[in-house]
Amino acid sequence: MNMVVPLSSLKPGERGVVVDIRGGPNFRSKLVAVGLTPGVTVQVVESYGYGPIILYVGGTRLAVGKGMASRVFVRKL
Repeated sequence: MNMVVPLSSLKPGERGVVVDIRGGPNFRSKLVAVGLTPGVTVQVVESYGYGPIILYVGGTRLAVGKGMASRVFVRKL
């Protein structure tokens, strides 16, 4: 089953493919600039109850705030 969920709901070790970024043009351009675009596979490395979520995106580690991650939707793999 391929569920679409917010990136913020993934647990460490889980992967997903970005399917939608909900936000204005400035928000979207910030994420595109760091490689977080629709179609890209992301893996959660670290996610605590506080602070940013650490991701692997295209072989690079990336920190994304929980608020931002809640507006990026992924299809779980």
